[in-house]
Amino acid sequence: MPFNIIHGDITKQRADAIVNAANTDLAQGGGVCGAIFRAAGARELQAACDNLAPIKTGEAVITPGFSLPAKYVIHAAGPIYHRQSAERSEELLRAAYTNSLKRAVENGCKSVAFPLISSGIYGYPRDEALRVAASAIHVFLAEHELDVSLVLFGDTRGSLRG
Repeated sequence: MPFNIIHGDITKQRADAIVNAANTDLAQGGGVCGAIFRAAGARELQAACDNLAPIKTGEAVITPGFSLPAKYVIHAAGPIYHRQSAERSEELLRAAYTNSLKRAVENGCKSVAFPLISSGIYGYPRDEALRVAASAIHVFLAEHELDVSLVLFGDTRGSLRG
């Protein structure tokens, strides 16, 4: 199935599920997380998250999408990047993508849209985050039928150079 990298607003994506770059407490935050909560209906989404929290870094859980165009929100806790433990950060980031894709398949989703997890306030270098995301998604799609989009927001001109 297709894997596309697009520019846009993840809260506007018409996919079965969108992924929230969540914190382990599944609490409304800033950045993409805050935008998803606001678009979904913050009170309803927070109540659903409270029933599932906390999760560990690299894990993913699923809630309804409420007022979003997507039926579901998959909440994936990415790592806070530390250069000293870059290998461990990569393992956890890869797990966040893989576990999100597993939740999508388990819930009958045919399409899922991701933000670039951990690349904002969690400090993961954008080019490295993009490399890990694309690799994890490609590995998963080798064995599963799913339409996946990686939705980049903001100025990403340097992030797509090979």
